[in-house]
Amino acid sequence: MDLRLNGKVALVTGGSHGIGRSIALSLAREGCNLAIAARGRERLADVGAELRTIGVRSHEVAADLALKEDLDRTFASVLEAFGRLDILVNNVGGGGRWGSEDVEATKEDVWLEVYNKNVLAAIRLTMKAIPVMRKQRWGRVVTVTSVLGLEAGGRPWFNVAKAAQTTLMKNLSRNKALVRDGITFNSVAPGGIMIPGTGWEEEMKRDPASFDKLLDQAYPLGRLGTPDEVADVVAFICSDLASLVNGAAIAVDGGESHAF
Repeated sequence: MDLRLNGKVALVTGGSHGIGRSIALSLAREGCNLAIAARGRERLADVGAELRTIGVRSHEVAADLALKEDLDRTFASVLEAFGRLDILVNNVGGGGRWGSEDVEATKEDVWLEVYNKNVLAAIRLTMKAIPVMRKQRWGRVVTVTSVLGLEAGGRPWFNVAKAAQTTLMKNLSRNKALVRDGITFNSVAPGGIMIPGTGWEEEMKRDPASFDKLLDQAYPLGRLGTPDEVADVVAFICSDLASLVNGAAIAVDGGESHAF
């Protein structure tokens, strides 16, 4: 399917690994030029090389987007490299396994760090992207949240942050001035996704039998998702074919969540 994205410019945060990497590659296959931002220079370079192999331009920025100065520098660098921005994918985040199961034993710093890394980074980048997209009269903002931003479960600081991201996209989608300038705002909420080097892989290796039992009981498909399965949904939402999709919070979870 031709998503009509050829020549568009996309910024994917957290674009060097996991879901972010897959989103960058999926958009590149549709002809998008990519800016990817993450902290690790080596991984960024590797993904940049993959993107150029596909035949698109790639601009890599090593930055910690929880830091305002790094975020400001990243956005300025993207505009300098491409002169425009059509698509913003707020993917950087995390914190679902931070802190302790004992809420009382978890310091306030954890709440603040998870909020800043997920919500504040998304707010700041989105506010920077909006004037550029309004001038172009076309834009897509997609924030990668979590099914735990749609229902209860998980550690509360993570749920609070992901619910806030979902709320941000929904509220902006209701702003007539913005959306009538051709911008849409959506969130994609992954369920359990198997990403090498993350907590799910650690659990699988630690106790394979218990892990298989968990998959059988908690996941209707009997498996976790893959980053590519999330990425392809994001790419579609970024396209003109999804022009009526605005303000949606789309679960990509194989039926794992209980929310409607």
